[in-house]
Amino acid sequence: MSDGLRPALQPGARVPDLELPDHNGSVRRLSELVAGDPTLLAFSRGWWCPKEQTFFRGLVRLQEELEVGYARFVTVSVDPPEVQAAFRAGLGARWTFLSDADRVYLDALELREVADTLHDPYVPACATLRPDLTVHRGYNGYYFWGRPTLEEIRADFREITSAIRSDYEPPR
Repeated sequence: MSDGLRPALQPGARVPDLELPDHNGSVRRLSELVAGDPTLLAFSRGWWCPKEQTFFRGLVRLQEELEVGYARFVTVSVDPPEVQAAFRAGLGARWTFLSDADRVYLDALELREVADTLHDPYVPACATLRPDLTVHRGYNGYYFWGRPTLEEIRADFREITSAIRSDYEPPR
């Protein structure tokens, strides 16, 4: 594929309803976290990657808008819950981080980063999701510039929200 997107993150694909422990160790389902709202699902290399740190600091700047705009972020990495909790707290992030430390979904989603045999992480990739876990738009973040900008996330959420909310337009 010329865009570098894996099949699971192609627009129109439906992401599996992942079931993984969160940063507190509680098992959560992706559909529960999405809860009827547009969502950015970010697959991350992990806390140790400076590109991830930069990207997630940007998301932290956007989180207040998401909270009042009825949208969500969910992050998935191979970091164990206690590492995710520390990374999340250090960022000031308030969204859920899911731990795939056992690498249950890594190959099923074809998102294993084969170049890093030390950490065996997810390739960094994102998708904006509709509430039914259908991919609206996918982003190949292997090189930093392939990740969505805050403006692209806002535009995706605007498009999804206008399509799913019957009251998006003000009453006449």
